[in-house]
Amino acid sequence: MNKRFKDDIIQLSHGDGGLKTGQLINGLLLKYLGNDILSRLTDSAVIDIAGNRELAFTTDSFVVNPIFFPGGDIGKLSICGTVNDLATCGAVPAAVSLSFILEEGLKVSHLEKILSSIKNTLDEIGIPVVTGDTKVVERGSADQVFINTAGIGFIDDRYTIEPSRIKEGDVIIINGPIADHGLAILSQREGFDFQVDIISDCAPLSGLVSQIKCVSRNIHALRDATRGGLATVLCEMAAAASVDIDIYEEKIPVRVQTRGMCEFLGMDPLYIANEGKMVVFSGKDDAEAVLKAMKKNIYGKESAIIGEVSSGKNGSVFLNTGIGTKRIVDIHYSEQLPRIC
Repeated sequence: MNKRFKDDIIQLSHGDGGLKTGQLINGLLLKYLGNDILSRLTDSAVIDIAGNRELAFTTDSFVVNPIFFPGGDIGKLSICGTVNDLATCGAVPAAVSLSFILEEGLKVSHLEKILSSIKNTLDEIGIPVVTGDTKVVERGSADQVFINTAGIGFIDDRYTIEPSRIKEGDVIIINGPIADHGLAILSQREGFDFQVDIISDCAPLSGLVSQIKCVSRNIHALRDATRGGLATVLCEMAAAASVDIDIYEEKIPVRVQTRGMCEFLGMDPLYIANEGKMVVFSGKDDAEAVLKAMKKNIYGKESAIIGEVSSGKNGSVFLNTGIGTKRIVDIHYSEQLPRIC
């Protein structure tokens, strides 16, 4: 990837998870802030602490439009996104911080609905909010409400889960159908009037990760497929591990109504954001046990094996299509849907 940042102004596409986001991060942000931990670009940083333990630390911001959508809202999204980032390194979530930027004119009833959603999600996971902040800005200076979070968790057993462990023969599993979140958001935006029954997959996945860790010591890497969708995540993982990946179109779960809406709009479900999908790289010998454990979890009943790591070392991802052809999967210049998380 070109490490030089060439743009003169920040564009919406710099924040949507596509190629422009990578250029911003690698070409500008890391130029000033890069270090041994940050430059790994993992969803959570893993830091050694006293007592032979490792601390996982993550932060995130949520600017979704609209703030309420089928299957969730910005509150639920903020907690699920934070917890899922912790889960990608195998951490057990311990606590989160929560900061609000509220726009003048926000309905208190809307804020209460968001807070209730946050509480319900925290109760499901079993973690507290331990610190936070609230600011109010003038009308027109924000978009109703923005939320910033941080999360911490602990890795007690020195079970290393990171892209560098991905190797030839690994099996790739996902815990259910893709692209529902992005299309659920799109269906609620002004100017669209889709009478479709698509619900966001927004969900906390720390419990699912704990279950698969119990059945296998050969979970090599995890990543939640949010901005940029499944395709972008796989491209990033292949590049980070210097491996080639084969995925199979017919094995990738996509709901009928989701596929139909994508075809109508000319969109590719591989690049549409999810908020409750974890991509798992498992050692081949343990793949079936991992898949079985995932299917026992409420958020993994439709889990499927979608591909494997091949013998190539070029950091490429290949889609084997249903008609017998093969094509390269690359990172889009920009995401198809901005502000979906």
